Amino acid sequence: MAPPRESTTRICVLVRHNTLLMLREPGPLLSRMILPLVFMILLRPLYLSAQGNTAGTEQAVVGTLVTFSLLALSISGNAILTERLGRTWDRLRGTPLRPAELLLGKAVPVLTALLAQQLLIVGFGVCVFGLRVPHPFLLLGVLLSWSCTLLALGALLGVLVRTMGELSAAYDIGGMLLSSVGGALVPLSVLPAWVADVAPVSPGYWAAHGLRAALAGDAGTAAVACGTLFGVAVVCATLASVRLQGRSGRAVAL
Repeated sequence: MAPPRESTTRICVLVRHNTLLMLREPGPLLSRMILPLVFMILLRPLYLSAQGNTAGTEQAVVGTLVTFSLLALSISGNAILTERLGRTWDRLRGTPLRPAELLLGKAVPVLTALLAQQLLIVGFGVCVFGLRVPHPFLLLGVLLSWSCTLLALGALLGVLVRTMGELSAAYDIGGMLLSSVGGALVPLSVLPAWVADVAPVSPGYWAAHGLRAALAGDAGTAAVACGTLFGVAVVCATLASVRLQGRSGRAVAL
């Protein structure tokens, strides 16, 4: 087992390297930051006419956040798939790096980007639309748990798919499906009854459920949502790590 200091040094180097890689191609990141704001501006009047000012504004912010953060799975998946296509994994097999260190080095910059996107959406809702956030720490807890779930889901996609086309299809179709079934874009109350029955299967449901509970100050409901999201994150991260390790316990060529 590697000494903690050596492991920390390797992780810091990986974090710096992966941050630079992300910043060299900022297009996907910028689109995930700007498009949600445009989406909110265009669709908020529709939500207001259907639900009123307070509920409509909340629906616009929560729905946009969940939908576009699911589409941001591309950021996490791309971070891993790019390395795979560049044959970096093959070279890593001869280094002291362990799969957990590799995933953590990828995770920190991506987690920062995901949190920045979500905080930008919430901040825009507060400053422009007057969204009330009476319990900011409760909301931050839900955002953190949701970001960890997205990070783990993206990592799992990144180690499973084999081409950029497959990854694009996975996060486009999967992201829209999970957000729609989860009641992010359209409230479950106006969808067919069967959608409400299957909605808890979607992580997007728990994200939207937790965010609404946090905005309302319902700590118990928000805690259940956070626990469910962290559970999904642990399962996905474990599967991704196992796929990276292979049978030998070392990083494998994918």
